[in-house]
Amino acid sequence: MQGLHLTADLYQCRCDAAWLTDAAHLGAWCVQAVQAAGLQPVNQLFHTFPATPRGPGGVTATVLLAESHLCVHTWPEERAVTLDVYVCNFGADHSAKARVLMDALVDRFAPEWTEQRSLDRGDAA
Repeated sequence: MQGLHLTADLYQCRCDAAWLTDAAHLGAWCVQAVQAAGLQPVNQLFHTFPATPRGPGGVTATVLLAESHLCVHTWPEERAVTLDVYVCNFGADHSAKARVLMDALVDRFAPEWTEQRSLDRGDAA
């Protein structure tokens, strides 16, 4: 097994608030972004959390990929987002597609700053 795991923590996102609070809206866009990157969605789950005294509830959006997964978690009260894109490279190298998807996700939320990480997983042999 071999794969690429990309993560990003986004801070002070300047996107429209609906991207942080509307699970159906965000989820539909995530599926389109996955397809535009050349990856294959096979299932999805989108959930909006209830509001708290600190503000509206955030969203968890998960898209199961034939290649592995995409997860998005939002914190609207902090205008923050975490992203997780993992692709397996067993049958083919999907690393470039994962990077295209991550770039599209970061652009969608328009953060003031990000912390991004990349981890090569598994044995290359």
